[in-house]
Amino acid sequence: MNKGGNPRKRPPPPSSHQPSPASKHQATTPTPPPPSTEEDFVDEDVFFDETLMGEEDVESLILRDFEERQALASRLSKWARPPLSDAYISQSRSIVFQQLEIDYVIGESHKGLLPDSSGQAAIIRIFGVTGEGHSVCCLVHGFEPYFYISCPPGMGPDDISHFHQTLEGRMKEMNRNSKVPKFVRRIELVQKRSIMYYQQQKSQPFLKIVVALPTMVATCRGILDRGIQIDGLGMKSFITYESNVLFALRFMIDCNIVGGNWIEIPAGKYKKTAKNMSYCQLEFDCLYSDLISHAPEGEFSKMAPFRILSFDIECAGRKGHFPEPSHDPVIQVANLVTLQGEDQPFIRNVMTLKSCSPIVGVDVMSFDTEKEVLLAWREFIREVDPDIIIGYNICKFDLPYLIERAQTLGIAEFPILGRIRNSRVRVKDTTFSSRQYGTRESKEVTVEGRVQFDLLQAMQRDYKLSSYSLNSVSAHFLSEQKEDVHHSIISDLQNGNAETRRRLAVYCLKSLLGVFWAMLLYLSFLIQGRQCPGNGGRDIAMGIKPQLCRSLPPNILFLVWLQDAYLPQRLLDKLMYVYNYVEMARVTGVPISFLLSRGQSIKVLSQLLRKSKQKNLVIPNVKQAGSEQGTFEGATVLEAKAGFYEKPIATLDFASLYPSIMMAYNLCYCTLVTPEDARKLNLPPECVNRTPSGETFVKPELQKGILPEILEELLAARKRAKADLKEAKDPLEKAVLDGRQLALKVSANSVYGFTGATVGQLPCLEISSSVTSYGRQMIEHTKKLVEDKFTVLGGYEHNAEVIYGDTDSVMVQFGVSDVEAAMNLGREAAEHISGTFTKPIKLEFEKVYYPYLLISKKRYAGLFWTNPQKFDKMDTKGIETVRRDNCLLVKNLVTECLHKILIDRDIPGAVQYVKNTISDLLMNRMDLSLLVITKGLTKTGDDYEVKAAHVELAERMRKRDPATAPNVGDRVPYVIIKAAKGAKAYERSEDPIYVLENNIPIDPQYYLENQISK
Repeated sequence: MNKGGNPRKRPPPPSSHQPSPASKHQATTPTPPPPSTEEDFVDEDVFFDETLMGEEDVESLILRDFEERQALASRLSKWARPPLSDAYISQSRSIVFQQLEIDYVIGESHKGLLPDSSGQAAIIRIFGVTGEGHSVCCLVHGFEPYFYISCPPGMGPDDISHFHQTLEGRMKEMNRNSKVPKFVRRIELVQKRSIMYYQQQKSQPFLKIVVALPTMVATCRGILDRGIQIDGLGMKSFITYESNVLFALRFMIDCNIVGGNWIEIPAGKYKKTAKNMSYCQLEFDCLYSDLISHAPEGEFSKMAPFRILSFDIECAGRKGHFPEPSHDPVIQVANLVTLQGEDQPFIRNVMTLKSCSPIVGVDVMSFDTEKEVLLAWREFIREVDPDIIIGYNICKFDLPYLIERAQTLGIAEFPILGRIRNSRVRVKDTTFSSRQYGTRESKEVTVEGRVQFDLLQAMQRDYKLSSYSLNSVSAHFLSEQKEDVHHSIISDLQNGNAETRRRLAVYCLKSLLGVFWAMLLYLSFLIQGRQCPGNGGRDIAMGIKPQLCRSLPPNILFLVWLQDAYLPQRLLDKLMYVYNYVEMARVTGVPISFLLSRGQSIKVLSQLLRKSKQKNLVIPNVKQAGSEQGTFEGATVLEAKAGFYEKPIATLDFASLYPSIMMAYNLCYCTLVTPEDARKLNLPPECVNRTPSGETFVKPELQKGILPEILEELLAARKRAKADLKEAKDPLEKAVLDGRQLALKVSANSVYGFTGATVGQLPCLEISSSVTSYGRQMIEHTKKLVEDKFTVLGGYEHNAEVIYGDTDSVMVQFGVSDVEAAMNLGREAAEHISGTFTKPIKLEFEKVYYPYLLISKKRYAGLFWTNPQKFDKMDTKGIETVRRDNCLLVKNLVTECLHKILIDRDIPGAVQYVKNTISDLLMNRMDLSLLVITKGLTKTGDDYEVKAAHVELAERMRKRDPATAPNVGDRVPYVIIKAAKGAKAYERSEDPIYVLENNIPIDPQYYLENQISK
């Protein structure tokens, strides 16, 4: 239905008597919160007792309809996790599990483990699964939040004690309602060194300030930022160090835990909880110092048998309205549960409102009331105990709809879907913004102890597609499509009989058939002896019409509707999302949930913090400077010598250019020499690297940089992973290794961007500008060497010519007509030029383009050759075949023309094809689906300086029906319709479905002048 985790902790939700927030699907649109950047996330303490419903209320709810619940529990019990062995029950064996989620909660100190403690403390919660499939909730005690400040000169033990008292007093003023006995637990004098700038001295005194609760770090930092009175020093403000590190991440770093790794708690080092706070099979308390973290290598690189639930809901909307939780019932919930690493689900069921005919291979569970459906699903979640919940748009639609619908029905116990007893799911509107991912409006759903993996959000983050509908994504990645039943006919099916509800259930499941929709449509009409309407069924991609649905015979309709809950699982498997995200979490050291809710910088920061800890360095908390820090010149793009090249073009590529530059020249925060220090220290020229941008960095002989070390380890680990991948035989092992090498590559390439992000955690433009200046120098150096060496005077057949260069590659025409000869010259050039660079910078020959069409900078196409016998593919960059904001007509037109020019070598044929296409367009013989343009809605209409077609359409759609209108972050499909002469394009943009339903004519002249001609 409507298929179009945040690491921080939130305050508890409103009590049940408070009104719920306005739904996204209601007629009134709430004012969106200001966007959160990826750096805005801070710890927010959740107090354990405040998240729970009253025990008496829950008990009374559980006692209702006891017999019905007992019958349901008996039916669900077959899907429970495997029982615990006696060794676990007797606590005589170590507990080893793969952790999936780490957070914290505020509770009372554990007297048994910490006899001297009192009051409230942060309790780390680690959720995971053992190798046998048992669920785990590990409660970790004794780890305290802290940060650093530089110790003022001359401050002795007595001064530190007085400073402690003063700071404690200020903290009491700021936290009058807190129940902790002591806010600043202690202040320790330690020897550290700032990561910023080269310093000859090994270390200097710092104060480590340990506070009671994670949120008190920010409070204490604010006091020190503003200034505090110190005896003998007067009012003094401090730069804080590592005061912006999230508490869960700090815990992981200090305990050497990385995301998704295996953790062991030895027998005798843990205590079974006196009163279980979770529904997990294994719940116990332990000290953080007793945890054993296993590196993800060898047997500990494997994956636990995580339970993955894929679900989909269907709602019965009123005629002409999109479903709203305040009015429209949930009529079906389809579920499929798969064990990680297995191909087929071991659970397939559907829960329906009213009776439903049997479905082969599916457990159909029918209920008389909607309340029973919702409570049955809640019991199903509790019994099956999924580790990962997936679906398409579940965080923005399915989960919020279920929660709000239960609230409308007064089902207070329904939102207890997480692993914590009686703790409600929390939903809130969010707006996230980062440079890489843009701005997106969504909903933040917290299901404690379970990872929510919304495939729609993952697709939007990881792939640039013209459409993110489940239909389009399935066609793109699975080469098959599903077709949504329009919401306007779902009520008709629900209000029919058991057989029509069966059809709806099959649609909701949309299971394993994997049948391409157009073929089904064709077959259905073939069976009836009728002609398939439209262009071979392709026009159905615009949205199925109710009358067409009703025209399909039941046997074909059965196949059409058997898709939706399993498509997200298919996508998850096809794209190896679980493997890739777990491996990225392991490589970067962050929780998996961070990868789903944060940008790039947290991953680099985690690695930087870990390496800094090893080197006894601390990282300053830099105030965000925004654009005031200035900009730097980007990468070089050599002037493109546009034209059609009928001789092979060899491409020389730098391997991991920016990481290689940082390693070769030791570019790091701790190796950067300030201009003032450069004068004072009088460093010998042979001990420093002076970059083309004018910065100075010491060489490794004086001090090895942290960033180069991180990069060396990442690239060396990737090399090992790729070598192991070649030797691996087991498909699961291959999937893990492939995900690992990809994560290592992405992580290495992210380090440079981290230093150049002016609103990031630790920007350093001296590093980023030095990297790009070296890159420019190398591209120009490569061009000169190629054109100087490969000449007729040098004994070669032709004079080489560099026709284009872009960031990390150079394209060379050696003048030879043979692909193999061009490859040999390319290899020779790469080897010769690599010898002139500082290691590990290396120029590689990778491919030949033949023939090659160079249009302009960053826009070209050609046949891609890595083997002289046959080309690999037709490769395009920056032109309409890969740009997602052009209509399909232009993409198809350009693709076909390129095929005729590059492969068929039929230029007249390409010209004729263009003429025929234009003729079809002007004669209105063009399928509407080919004319749809899509553009991203990156901000609200008022924030755009000029009126844009997709923005104005989004505003009009919002006035028609706020529930179905695009939100910030969505891609908006539209077509341009005919209107009065002189009307602007933004006035003529329209929703394709609206155009189809109202028979509105398209403006072909616009497409000719603004899409094809441009």
